[in-house]
Amino acid sequence: MLSLLLAEGHGGGLIPAPVRSAIDRLCDPQYFLPLFFVAFVAGLVFYRKWTQPKVAGGIALAALAGFGLALTNHNFLEIVERPDNIPIVGMLGLVAFFTWYSLRLAAVNDERIEKGEGPIEKTGSNDRVLVWPDLVFSEFIALILCTVLLVVWAIAVKAPLEDPANPFKTPNPSKAPWYFLGLQEMLVYYDPWLAGVVLPGLIIVGLCAAPYIDFNPKGNGYYTFKERRFAISAFLFGFLNLWVVMVLIGTFLRGPNWNVFGPFEKWDVHKVVVLNNVNLSEGFWIGWLKTGFPAWFGASPANGSLAQAGNVIARELPGLVLVLLYLAVPPPVLASTVMKGFYKRMGFIRFNLLVFLMLSMMCLPIKMILRWTLNLKYLVAMPEWFLNI
Repeated sequence: MLSLLLAEGHGGGLIPAPVRSAIDRLCDPQYFLPLFFVAFVAGLVFYRKWTQPKVAGGIALAALAGFGLALTNHNFLEIVERPDNIPIVGMLGLVAFFTWYSLRLAAVNDERIEKGEGPIEKTGSNDRVLVWPDLVFSEFIALILCTVLLVVWAIAVKAPLEDPANPFKTPNPSKAPWYFLGLQEMLVYYDPWLAGVVLPGLIIVGLCAAPYIDFNPKGNGYYTFKERRFAISAFLFGFLNLWVVMVLIGTFLRGPNWNVFGPFEKWDVHKVVVLNNVNLSEGFWIGWLKTGFPAWFGASPANGSLAQAGNVIARELPGLVLVLLYLAVPPPVLASTVMKGFYKRMGFIRFNLLVFLMLSMMCLPIKMILRWTLNLKYLVAMPEWFLNI
């Protein structure tokens, strides 16, 4: 049926123009990401409902039908059928499937635990097999099937090789490999030293530190969500919302000049987007107080570099105060209110490390919201010292 749709589709495809325009509008990151956040929260709250096979099957069929109809649009098909985008389409499908599968097993186990039956993994009813020969044989068959798939793929799909590098003719858009597209999308909101060094480093450190920070002994060896709500929610938020979605946006929605294009919109290299991004210091001193940048108290030209450094600090003082408050205020507030139990069980060091990693993770959505709503470029802009936050 999909082949027939592709054969009959022409121009805009089978999806009506008003629907395509609405989808293109909703796929703008300032609308798409908040909607995805809402769907993410709803998915965790009602995980026992939508993970039921009938409900999840209906959602999957609707998604596949929508994808098939979208392929009748020439612009959408041109993006999806690119050789380096085909595996990303498959990856998104696999991420959706295994997220559903794990939450479904968690829902089943949570219902069993509430009845006093215990998780399936800790009963004798699950099909346990020996490593040799059962598991090794299954892995060998999977290896053969994957090898056949890769061979067929290499024959059927042309390798996405480009012309030799030419400094006078660079690709537009120039995109990193898919596994770096999340970082490249973060460069829209952060300086390279933050988006490419600090934040990825915190991700690695956080994943390494997670086993030592975690104090909950439940959920080891079996699927559950009710017993590990905070840990699973935090991990899925970081993985799905702040990584997979970033890869999706960088792959399918970022076009020439790194402008945002809807899935049914033609990639026009001449598209111009008016941007009026301002730094916090400009908005505070010039826009709000209607004055110029302040000078450091007692600074004079005779002081030279010291006066210049003082002027830079005075100029960026509002942003520096906000950043310090963001890092210093939440830990004691959370320890005495909503996360009081966490603080008692984790202790001072582990709790503060956990909150610091959470605040670091939330920097990205907060910065994105500030960019969309207030056109804010940097909270702290110190190009003199190559320090922009």
